Formats: sequence, C-alpha cells, structure tokens
Amino acid sequence: MEPRRVLPYGRDALLVELRDVAEVVPLQLSALALPGVLEAVPGARTVLVEFDPTLTGATALTAGLLSAPLAAKTAAPTRQVALEVVYDGADLAAVSTATGLSPEDVIALHSGAVYTVRFCGFAPGFAYLDGLDPRLHVPRHASPRATVPAGAVAVAGEFAGVYPRSSPGGWQLLGHTDAVLWDATATPPALLTPGTAVRFVVA
Repeated sequence: MEPRRVLPYGRDALLVELRDVAEVVPLQLSALALPGVLEAVPGARTVLVEFDPTLTGATALTAGLLSAPLAAKTAAPTRQVALEVVYDGADLAAVSTATGLSPEDVIALHSGAVYTVRFCGFAPGFAYLDGLDPRLHVPRHASPRATVPAGAVAVAGEFAGVYPRSSPGGWQLLGHTDAVLWDATATPPALLTPGTAVRFVVA
C-alpha cells in the first residue's frame, strides 16, 4: 500500500487511507488547516475529509492531502489523562491464560504503557487507544456480551479502551474505572479525544 491514498467519498468528501495508525491524528490536523475543509473524522487508519465544494475541489484537496506533512506525529500530546483502574475484570484470567502471562504481569503491562487516543467511535466517548503491548493483543469475543458495565477497561486486537456507558460489547474486560468518559454538559463532552495521552494507574 502507498504511504497514503485518497479516494472519492460522495460529492463533497474524500477518504484518506494511511499505513500507520500513528499518522491518523497528524493527517487530521493537517487536513483541517487546508482551505475549504469543513471536518476531518479520524478512523483506525483513515481520515474522512468533508469539504465545501464552493471553496475547493476534489482535485486541489487531493493534492493538499497527499503533500500534507505528518511530522507532527512525533510531537508531544496536547493533553494527558490518568485513569485509576481496579483490575477485577471478568476476562483477566482468560487473558492471562491466552497470553501465557500471570494476571500480575497482564496488569503490569497494561498499566505500564502510555497510550494515545487515535480515534473515537462505537459509542459517544469510546476512544480507541494505541500503544497496547503486543503481548496483550488478544481477539475480541466471538459472541459479544449483551451488557458491559460503564467504566469497563478492556482490550481487543491492538487497541485498549474504556466503555463510557453500559452497552453490548465484545472486548476482553480487565478491570473498571470510576472516571466519567462522557458528559453531555461538558466541553468537550468526551474525556478522551484524539491525540490525548492516556495512562492507567492501578487503584
């Protein structure tokens, strides 16, 4: 795959595909600085760029997106959030078995990393956190739970995350936090926004 590829997405949007998850937030920020761009929505390895066709065109914007610098991916995060976690998750033992690590080692690896919010989705306030130790890369459940409690701290594949509210979910549950991840009366309503650095602290 090319370093980045720009595809048409309807009449007034473009989808940028990237190779590296770490390039998503820098590309999003660069896209927002281009003339005529209305919104840039990050995904796992994509950025959806919506534009005003009266201010720019797909050809000009494509050129700008292909040449936009990504050096900002090495810059320090603008925000840092620490979340206290009680490691009592229903899947802690299963993750220990699947990885061949003791529960104590699973906790140490999970809480010892510094994560970066790459994008948000699934539910309001749900952030996909990059930086999970490869030894903790475990698949999601084949059949999701009907209900996962609010504040559940979980992992699936290469990402870590925290469920902001009670909902169905298939990630592996390691523990829980009492932090409020989504507050519609706050500005911004999401505690964890793209680019934020996150650490989990053993409570």
